[in-house]
Amino acid sequence: MSGNLDLGKIDGHRESLWDYPRPPRVEPTTKLIRVIFNEQVIAETRRALRVLETSHPPVYYIPVTDIRSDCLKPAAGQTFCEFKGAANYWSLEVNGKVSLNAAWSYANPAPNFRVIKDHLAFYASRVDECYVDDERVIPQEGDFYGGWITSDLVGPFKGGPGTRGW
Repeated sequence: MSGNLDLGKIDGHRESLWDYPRPPRVEPTTKLIRVIFNEQVIAETRRALRVLETSHPPVYYIPVTDIRSDCLKPAAGQTFCEFKGAANYWSLEVNGKVSLNAAWSYANPAPNFRVIKDHLAFYASRVDECYVDDERVIPQEGDFYGGWITSDLVGPFKGGPGTRGW
């Protein structure tokens, strides 16, 4: 999905990922955010936070209170973000179907990102479907970044081959 993809407009409003800040910013959204795995709604909220960073589609952080905790299992491994701190990973299991490292969270985020504590973000590529309002998102390319691409975004998008160093 990298390159100059022009996905369209929603109510005439379009966001260029290249107008997003670095370091990233966190903002609340009242859009309906849903995550579906193995035909089950795993998460649904209108209280998500989205993290916006130059060249990245938004990452939606969902309050843990709006996620089915019975489906989550802590996963091994940890990564480090220069802005947010140490990330922990979560796997999903629903009716025998498993998705390893399907989500991540920050137990002790850096000071500027304390608001995402007690929130999880899901890789759209590791679940069956993710929605922003009624629009099914396109997963950000690659196995590291977890942005959600919607039709109101203009790229190019980081994540495809050769873009990791952008």
